[in-house]
Amino acid sequence: MIVALLMGRGGSSGFPGKNIYPVLGRPLMEYPLIAATRSKSIDRIFVSTDSSEIKQIGRKYGAAIIDRPPELCSSQALGEDVYVHAYDHAKKSLGEPIDLVVLLMCNAATITGDLIDEGIQILRCHPEYDSAVSVSSYNMWSPLRARKVGDDNLLHPFVPFTAFGDPKTLNCDRDSQGDVWFADMGVSIVRSYNLEHLEEGLLPQKWMGQKIYPLKQWGGLDVDYEWQIPQVEFWLKNHGFDNSDTNV
Repeated sequence: MIVALLMGRGGSSGFPGKNIYPVLGRPLMEYPLIAATRSKSIDRIFVSTDSSEIKQIGRKYGAAIIDRPPELCSSQALGEDVYVHAYDHAKKSLGEPIDLVVLLMCNAATITGDLIDEGIQILRCHPEYDSAVSVSSYNMWSPLRARKVGDDNLLHPFVPFTAFGDPKTLNCDRDSQGDVWFADMGVSIVRSYNLEHLEEGLLPQKWMGQKIYPLKQWGGLDVDYEWQIPQVEFWLKNHGFDNSDTNV
């Protein structure tokens, strides 16, 4: 049994209504639902939310709805706790063991059914892996370039340069330390064990477990601000979507 769990709440202080914000003629959250329905491997789709609008859109794609409790609807609630709650609900609802869980986010549209199926196949072929996660390379955000404001109100390295090796080998070339891969939150395909033993996972996204396989793509991100929408639209257009209101 392979299930998809889509997470999204109604409230958002940084970008109100982001999960249902129109993108190329569709609410943002429809894109991960489209990916889940296009997957050849997903058996059931669940949506965890407190929003009536999100519930309605989820039902449009045949998803079962999980009512998220109020304590998991605040901005302080951790995504890992929402996923565990949804997983426990789905497992009880289905009445049978779940092998793999495809974790999706309403505000992360940069995902395709093909990439989901690729990750599922990787985990089938490699039982030693804990998860397969979509990642994008953003060398311009290398931790080598990260800064923080010190007590003197000046910029200082966020990570000590010695953490990257011999400081004499470092330079301003953003590619000098190799590609920098970030989990872009498009999808995390995880074994059920990860959610049942969250305390064993690697920070900061403990649901990914310890042995994490990278599903490499470009330009992936989860939307937190309105100014990110043009990047999502660019990505979607390059993956075959347009402004047609026909379900694809």
